[in-house]
Amino acid sequence: MKLIEFTKLLDGREYPFNLTEKEQKIAKENGFVVVYGASDDLIEFDGTIREEGTCYEDSTFLVDDKGPLSAWEGIDHDDETEVMAYQKRKSKAKKTIKAIWDVDGYSWKYESNIPHETFEIVEDGEKYCRGIVFNISEIK
Repeated sequence: MKLIEFTKLLDGREYPFNLTEKEQKIAKENGFVVVYGASDDLIEFDGTIREEGTCYEDSTFLVDDKGPLSAWEGIDHDDETEVMAYQKRKSKAKKTIKAIWDVDGYSWKYESNIPHETFEIVEDGEKYCRGIVFNISEIK
């Protein structure tokens, strides 16, 4: 399935948003990653990558082929192996996703330097989130 076709399946869905089992399977088979907002402080990565991150207002996430990097504050600074692994990933991560709070009538909207398609999530018929879908192969 093409990225644009998959994205069209998601467009206009109601909040709270979740991928169906069938959509999960399609995303994993095709390397698709779906990014969307939940609540007033969460960014969700679903599909080929499954992660959840905390964001307040505007937040930028570094992304590599393993997913979003944890915040520096979220790693064990006493674990030298973990610190070195984090630094290695961070030095190679050139892709970003910016979560933007409360703009253009959306609670959440995303910008990225990863080629992507967009879709809308609504809540009670009103704009809630403009999510993005990208192919993990665009990062590798």
